[in-house]
Amino acid sequence: MTIAAPAQAGTSSAPRDVGAASRLPATEVLHRLGSSDARGLSSTDVSERRARWGPNAVSSHRARFWPVLWHQLRSPLLALLLTAALASYFVGEKSDAVIIAVIVALSVGLGFVNEYRAEKAAEALHDQIHHETVVTRDGSRSTVDVTELVPGDLVDLRLGDIVPADLRLIGATGLACDESVLTGESLPVDKNTDPVAGATPLAEMTDCALMGTVVNAGSGRGVVVSTGTSTEFGKIAVGLSTHQLDTEFQVGLRKFSMLLVYVAGALTTSIFVLNVAFSKPIMDALLFSLAIAVGITPQLLPAVVSSSLAAGSRRMSRLKVLVKRLVCIEDLGNVDVLFTDKTGTLTAGRIDYTRAVAADGAPAACQTQAVLRWGLVATENIAADGTAVGGNALDQALWAAPDVAAQLADVTAYHRLGVLPFDHERNMVSVLVQGSDQRRTLVTKGAPEAVLERCLHVSPSARTALATEFAAGNRVIAVATRTVPIDHPLTTADEHDLDLIGFLVFLDPPKPDAGKALQRLARLGIAVKVVTGDNPAVAVKVCRDLGLSDGVALTGADVAALDDVALARAIEGTTVFARVSPEDKARIVRTQRKTGGAVAFLGDGVNDALALHAADVGISVDSATDVAKDAADVILLEKDLDVLADGVAEGRRIFANTIKYVLMGTSSNFGNMFSAAGASLFLSFLPMLPSQILLNNLLYDSSQLAISTDRVDEEQLRSPAHWDLAFIRRFMVFFGPLSSVFDFVTFGVMLWIFHAGAEEFRSGWFVESLATQTLVVFAIRTRRVPFFRSHPSLPLALAAVSVVVIGAVLPLTPLAHTLGFSPLPAAFFAALAAMVIGYLILIEAGKLIFYRMAASHPRPRRRYTKARALRRRAARFSVGRLRRPARTVTSARRSG
Repeated sequence: MTIAAPAQAGTSSAPRDVGAASRLPATEVLHRLGSSDARGLSSTDVSERRARWGPNAVSSHRARFWPVLWHQLRSPLLALLLTAALASYFVGEKSDAVIIAVIVALSVGLGFVNEYRAEKAAEALHDQIHHETVVTRDGSRSTVDVTELVPGDLVDLRLGDIVPADLRLIGATGLACDESVLTGESLPVDKNTDPVAGATPLAEMTDCALMGTVVNAGSGRGVVVSTGTSTEFGKIAVGLSTHQLDTEFQVGLRKFSMLLVYVAGALTTSIFVLNVAFSKPIMDALLFSLAIAVGITPQLLPAVVSSSLAAGSRRMSRLKVLVKRLVCIEDLGNVDVLFTDKTGTLTAGRIDYTRAVAADGAPAACQTQAVLRWGLVATENIAADGTAVGGNALDQALWAAPDVAAQLADVTAYHRLGVLPFDHERNMVSVLVQGSDQRRTLVTKGAPEAVLERCLHVSPSARTALATEFAAGNRVIAVATRTVPIDHPLTTADEHDLDLIGFLVFLDPPKPDAGKALQRLARLGIAVKVVTGDNPAVAVKVCRDLGLSDGVALTGADVAALDDVALARAIEGTTVFARVSPEDKARIVRTQRKTGGAVAFLGDGVNDALALHAADVGISVDSATDVAKDAADVILLEKDLDVLADGVAEGRRIFANTIKYVLMGTSSNFGNMFSAAGASLFLSFLPMLPSQILLNNLLYDSSQLAISTDRVDEEQLRSPAHWDLAFIRRFMVFFGPLSSVFDFVTFGVMLWIFHAGAEEFRSGWFVESLATQTLVVFAIRTRRVPFFRSHPSLPLALAAVSVVVIGAVLPLTPLAHTLGFSPLPAAFFAALAAMVIGYLILIEAGKLIFYRMAASHPRPRRRYTKARALRRRAARFSVGRLRRPARTVTSARRSG
């Protein structure tokens, strides 16, 4: 939402969009927006602009009553059926019309209640997630939800952030943004504050940061020009959809439903024409044809899917896995490649400082104490009393060492003059200090490879000592110094001609249970690959100890030397990637994604944010940095691969249970409707009344709502289960006729053994069709033969048996006459038992043949489209019911 100039901003109008702002100097944009680079907007300005322009959102995730109800009513077949029932009411068939209307209302109500509950669960889930950004208001910095931004707000950008609105940059330090979600350009775009020429394309607006793009490097600051649907990102996102992102499974279900609609349309037309040709009453033929069409179409399919996903999110929470959106459940189940950091995942994550090693390897206490002292001095964030503030895990472990107390006086004696912060290009931190003797010393601490190559001389004994520590799997930091002239400005160019002091050795042992967790992921068909900034020898040692790899590591330098094609080949045969930068991690993930399937990345640091954004499924942990958690799709409440395996298995279980419902509908249900169509051609009466068909369908669907609770065989969890419409179509063609076989056997039994009239015939077939299509779930739900080797859940078993019992006793109840039923002889139930047993045996034989043939068909690999990625990114700019007040940014948070 762009704004016109407020009254206090002067007579010039504010830029209407980011394109106009990009052509103006930053100071002019600030003036026209009535903002200040020192104080930002006032609270009054923010309130007025929020009331005028609304939230910074491109969609709403609220559960909406009427759209959900319309979702249940929009079936054209349902509308035709109700229209025909209304017509029959006025021509005298009042009781049949009322029964049909009641059954349709119950069916719609059942679907509505379940789907609306699932929408409410999704809303509650989304309301738990808050994406925040740092703004300056009333002269102070605070964090606010991204949806609370208004034009004129000043926003800070840092590595890994998703740009929360269209910004005109007023400050940039090495800033680069990945704009592929908007422009398709794979390379990051360098940013600055200089205005661009008129009519500049979106991809060349180097003085603007656009909503939805990712900060790839550096930091910056900008003023909000456009928000919500007025942004470049918002215009595209709204054009795609304002509803929550559908899963790939839901998209496939819609395609499948349309297939059944076409089948139903063809079947309905044929049945109606043939029944009229055989001199059946036109109204009866029409209602019968439409009822069959409704019976074929899976009315409760959306409710089954939504209920399964909502129930799955609750189960995942109990398993210590928090999904930000329901779509993430299916995404997690689809993962077949996991890239993960080493620290805290494969190792204990409890880093302990063990000892210092002098440059010459000598154990003399004075030399090792010097190494420790200089290591403490070279701490990036240090308080006035000489203690560390925040910092990375290695610094925290170093300062927690028992030997520090004896060194503290010497450390505080140095006066800090400047700091060159750690970055992943240099892999080191340098601190300029002045001692009591007024001599200035540059102290550098960092990755041994980076520090050693900047040293004047490294003795063979030092290299041997370093190799020994790496071979033992220890983490090592090198410390070096050099004297710097007085009044010399500190720059990265000073990090040369260093004198190696020695090494600081840290221990982060492998987790005792990490090996078992890796084996479990392997059984789930997930290839685990380690990406770490640690030394290659250390990473390979840890992985070898856990049984993950016996090969060599690919380093960041190796990755940089490969093009994308060569890198894709290298990734396939590599398990360990070491000394990689954040950009390397993201590139590795993007390259793997191009091969198909779903790629997950597990990380918890600021340097992991780019890879988390690049992955199909970004996974972080509750103890991670804010940037990492904000970038992730899934949050693990415990950094444990076993917890992740639980989440993957749950995602696959939900998919497997939902596909059971689809396979049921394409076999027994479809077969029964096909049988009804065939029987109507040779019987002098309708084989089942329209109301009976609808009641049969309602009872059957009700029993299947419990399918979301079912157990899933272990072998079905061993690999991702992707949506495969061709497989379902083959299943329908194969098993549908098997169901019809026993329907026609029932016809023969009723006509030639029991000599049934119309009402008794309909009663017998109603009971038999409901029993077979409901009980066959016990065979269809598993690929095991015989099916009783796999045990269903208790709710599903009770639901299926209860529906069969209800169907069997209906002809004996007072409702029988109203529904067009009559009591059945006791001998019928003996025949029914024989037919159900025979049907299940036939299905079991069919399973052996079908799944043997199915094994020869290639399984589809999932590919994520750009539109899907854009809609997934848009979900973070979604309006919820809950709001959290802004909070002041503390110094500790800024330092972290």
